[in-house]
Amino acid sequence: MKRLLIPLTAAGLCAVTLTLPAHADPSDPLTTKAADAYRTASFWLDANGAALKKATEYHWDLKQVPKLIQAKTTPDGKPGETAPITPQAPKRAQNINLPITLGKVFFLDRQGNYRWCSASSIQARNRNLVATAAHCVYEGADRTYAKWVFIPGYYQGKANWGVYVGAYAFSGDADVAFVAVHNGFAFNGEKQVSFEEFKNWQGDKWIKPREVAPKDCLLKLDQCWSEGSGKDLVGPSFPNAALERDEVTEQVYGAAKTGRGNGFKLGEPIPTPVTKSQWDAYKGPGKKSVDAAGNYLVTHFYTQKWVKPGLGRKFYLAEFIIGLAKDTGRLGDAVGGQGVSWNQPMGSPVMAFGYPADPQPDGDKQFTGLTPKWCSGKTGTKMYQVNTFRAETHQILKCSMTGGADGGPWIAKYDNNKRSGFVNGVTSLIQDTDGNGRIDTISTAYFDGEIAAVYNKATSAATNPVVSPKGELMQ
Repeated sequence: MKRLLIPLTAAGLCAVTLTLPAHADPSDPLTTKAADAYRTASFWLDANGAALKKATEYHWDLKQVPKLIQAKTTPDGKPGETAPITPQAPKRAQNINLPITLGKVFFLDRQGNYRWCSASSIQARNRNLVATAAHCVYEGADRTYAKWVFIPGYYQGKANWGVYVGAYAFSGDADVAFVAVHNGFAFNGEKQVSFEEFKNWQGDKWIKPREVAPKDCLLKLDQCWSEGSGKDLVGPSFPNAALERDEVTEQVYGAAKTGRGNGFKLGEPIPTPVTKSQWDAYKGPGKKSVDAAGNYLVTHFYTQKWVKPGLGRKFYLAEFIIGLAKDTGRLGDAVGGQGVSWNQPMGSPVMAFGYPADPQPDGDKQFTGLTPKWCSGKTGTKMYQVNTFRAETHQILKCSMTGGADGGPWIAKYDNNKRSGFVNGVTSLIQDTDGNGRIDTISTAYFDGEIAAVYNKATSAATNPVVSPKGELMQ
């Protein structure tokens, strides 16, 4: 069996074997359930894309630098290809002459680091397929990265076509992976609703405190509280008595009575999403938990505390807010998909795209990773493999893109007007071949019949919308 090597980064090839899965039926679940996909997309989009901005390019720390050597191999079958697909409603990208099928994949590694690689939308029966490097999907022999998403047309931190959550990954022995993604997801504003609507809403939701006059609290005592001076306890019938909430344990709340009075229940406990740092720092009596999707939650339990009114007291009424989302459709309908080709002649013209970000080996920070870059030229006429490793054969391209371009597509027969062609490689290895401190070569596993067979399985994968036409989670 052929085995994948660890990818090259700015300093050259790493002398460590990266074991990736080899499957008879090569598919691995990523985020298959709509509820988990919704949370994953929200994780990356929340707070104006704070998690996206926090992510750094994927790269490996290198210690030894073996060499690429020529390998005598030939294509394992006849050349083949599938044609590109065009979006249903074409839109212009902000980057001139670059395909909007190009984008970034974001994921979390087992240490909790936020990472990204490059990738592309490709032709598929269900218009839902992404091509990238396998090392941008798998973190070991049987482990896929967490919270894996693809953002097409990614440009300077913007996700104009939505976020597409990975559902199933397909990979053989080569450093190539195809990922079937759910329909796209984007935030679509917010709406204030009743408590009943809030309680039943299957999507993003939160509570906003709104300052009100004391009389506005009289009819909604279970949704109102006050803060300020005057802490003497009184009864709820005391003139202008103010209601404060007192956070208690789940056991105290469960034993409390329902109604009006000191120590009586106040509202219903609702799990509140928080950040990992907020979750760690919380020391109150509420209940801390982590759901199946890895979201950190704190459930607060409140009872009533009736106090004398004070001069500095302010009254607050809870506003129940739901976050609306929208379905941006299938990936191929939104941005199109590049064709795919295999067993093509060596020495053919290609354009390689990606989001390079690592500095050059000599320390020059040439790229930022915020905008896509490209290289063009003819692939090498020889096949290569890494000395001392059992690895798949590679073809090379002269190119200066650094780490972060990992997984980016190599597109043959690229049409600048249509911004499309045929993917017949994804950047796997990055190397300084002459040792002058500058990257000069990238390589891809040669797209042969084995890779075509994996692609043919992946192209039939079916996925679904994440949100309903109403903007809430699909049931």
